[in-house]
Amino acid sequence: MDQRIINLFDEYTHKPLRREEFLKRLVQLTGTMAAAMSVLPLLESNYARAAAAPLPEDLTEEEITYPGEGVTMKGLLVKPKAQGKYGGVVVIHENRGLTPHIKDVTRRVAQAGYIALGVDALSVFGGTPANEDDGRKLIGELDMAQNLQNYLKGLSYLRSRPDCNGKTGCIGFCWGGAMANQLAVHDPELKAAVAYYGRQADAADVPKIKARLLLHYGEMDERVNAGIPAYEAALKAAGTKYELYIYKGAQHAFNNDASPARYNEAAAKLAWERTLQLFKETLR
Repeated sequence: MDQRIINLFDEYTHKPLRREEFLKRLVQLTGTMAAAMSVLPLLESNYARAAAAPLPEDLTEEEITYPGEGVTMKGLLVKPKAQGKYGGVVVIHENRGLTPHIKDVTRRVAQAGYIALGVDALSVFGGTPANEDDGRKLIGELDMAQNLQNYLKGLSYLRSRPDCNGKTGCIGFCWGGAMANQLAVHDPELKAAVAYYGRQADAADVPKIKARLLLHYGEMDERVNAGIPAYEAALKAAGTKYELYIYKGAQHAFNNDASPARYNEAAAKLAWERTLQLFKETLR
């Protein structure tokens, strides 16, 4: 697909553009309204597969709540059925809320042998709406200081559970990748933070990081990648344990298999293998 189209969609989902302006510019790039409408399903998320996927028999899941910063937070908790104590992982969604895709990722984390908590950051507004444009709008209205505390309290909630071994990590995507970096800065108990194509923490905050970091980026994601050099320089200067990978030919959101135009199966598989290896080394 024309990279200009993917860049336009990235602008639409992150600036964000009004949908009317996005569609107008998409028609200009594709030539006709019919062509634009044929491209659109390849760009926008299709959650049918994730929504229809049955829960693996060896897992349990439930919708839970925990005390946030002046609000009751909601989330999807998925864990192995087998009795035992497991490492806990907070799963941080993209800028649309706790979508079926991120719920599916939460189940994948649990399938690997962890207690996984997909936090709904939009709990402060009653929860994630069905319409993604509404979700993006609400994300922009969050109080970021309160939101950070809500996620930190999610990590504390996991550590307090009797079925948790006390070791916690986090994994975030896009908006959630930026939050994963922030949790690494602000939670000294965090063992591992995995950020997929997320905005980097400020270089001045890097010395506060105690967790091991795993940073995944797509080669074509110029907007996010612009912050890599300063972040990596600060990580090296601070002696922070980190791994950083840039996946050749991959776009922003390359892990999102609900978005055909940007999903990169090879990059997603390799990044996931590396993610699970880090969790195995830090959370078991």
